[in-house]
Amino acid sequence: MLNGWIILDKPLGLGSTQAVSAVKRALREAGEPRTKVGHGGTLDPLATGVLPVALGEATKLAGRMLDATKGYDFTVRFGVETDTLDLEGKEVAVSGHRPTLAEIEALLPRFTGPIEQVPPAYSALKVEGKRAYDLARAGEEVTLAARKVTIHSLVIRHPRESGGPASCPGSGGKLDPRFRGDDGRGLGGDGAVHEITLAATVSKGTYIRSLARDIARALGTVGHVTMLRRTKAGPFTLGQAISLDFLSQAAKARDLTRTVLPLQAGLDDIPALPVDPDQAKLLRQGQRLAGLPVKPGLYLATLAETPVALVQASALDLWVVRGFNV
Repeated sequence: MLNGWIILDKPLGLGSTQAVSAVKRALREAGEPRTKVGHGGTLDPLATGVLPVALGEATKLAGRMLDATKGYDFTVRFGVETDTLDLEGKEVAVSGHRPTLAEIEALLPRFTGPIEQVPPAYSALKVEGKRAYDLARAGEEVTLAARKVTIHSLVIRHPRESGGPASCPGSGGKLDPRFRGDDGRGLGGDGAVHEITLAATVSKGTYIRSLARDIARALGTVGHVTMLRRTKAGPFTLGQAISLDFLSQAAKARDLTRTVLPLQAGLDDIPALPVDPDQAKLLRQGQRLAGLPVKPGLYLATLAETPVALVQASALDLWVVRGFNV
């Protein structure tokens, strides 16, 4: 059974659940044993980019991936705000004002660091047990509480720098016009900016659509997201992402293993702790180990590079946080 990660470059128009279904089909086509599959962080159909898909024992780490820092490139078009805060929604506010590049550059530090934001009404958050987007689509007024998030970095980026699909294995070299841009795009003759592409690294729980809304409003206008591309999820980047076409080709060739990163690739921030066969056996039985000369903290216990367990060490002993049946 495969245990590890397939990092998809999720295409436009496909939901995360559909992407997981595509991986399951590829596994069946490749003749792989029935394998548990899950994703490490939802991407809207209108978003593209890095979608970590966990296989087998790696699904035990999906929760950690949901909590991981993520990176995005996104384009804000000024002048119109939609109810969904993206291209899919209907117009709810209009402004004739357009900011200058200098005004945008001066504003971004205000949105860097710990901030509060109100999530979009069209989000998967629950209100009295119901999804906010279901209530919003039914015409009900949705009021969500502000939440604290952290914007680790926020800079201006040109659309042609957005790491489009052409940079990903198996993409066929075709670059969607949405990611091409051109040198004059977004600037009016009077120096007003009609749209801007930004790059952000953010904490869990951050809504890029809300960030774009708040930036536009702070600039004295309104806006919505026209392009959203995830460039990073935890340790995974676009450089590791593959297209669905590439995945399909590997499945047909019954060579799916070349698309799978090892389970421990999702734990590159956790130091490895080598253990011997006897210690590995005890950990697999859920027992504590004492006498190991390690500092307190989280470790990945490994037996000859095979993951055994995620363990927590104290000054006295260590115990299993999450065991792996690999």
